[in-house]
Amino acid sequence: MTTRRALDFEYAIKKDVRNNPIVREIDEERQRQLWRTAGISAVLVLVVLFSAWQTLELVLHGYEVQRLERDRASEEEINRHLRLEIETLRSPKRIEEMAIKDLKLVAPDRDQAIVIERVTPAAPPGKSIVALGNRQDDPGLRRSVASR
Repeated sequence: MTTRRALDFEYAIKKDVRNNPIVREIDEERQRQLWRTAGISAVLVLVVLFSAWQTLELVLHGYEVQRLERDRASEEEINRHLRLEIETLRSPKRIEEMAIKDLKLVAPDRDQAIVIERVTPAAPPGKSIVALGNRQDDPGLRRSVASR
């Protein structure tokens, strides 16, 4: 028991160790290397983030192009259906059937029908006189018009 009490006695004594006068100096070389490594790491992270951003934008634009192509195809299909419907509605046979059934119109006899022909404009004559505006006062201009 005495050995145990002796051990307890040693622990009971407080050893006063003063580390206050010890000052750690900053290692300049190590500090420079730390900042250099941090800078290079930051640049690499920025390059990787920029590359990932470009790739993401490329993929998003690809999806947008596919969506626009799909929309264009559907709009062309709708356009085709609408043109077909317009042509169906314009057909003379359909118009005649609607006139007879819905409007109770009758077909005219041969002597009642008048055919109107479309007049085509005549071609201008080969030699035409062209008005020259207010330049009639110029004598050289009068000679050139008169010689024609």
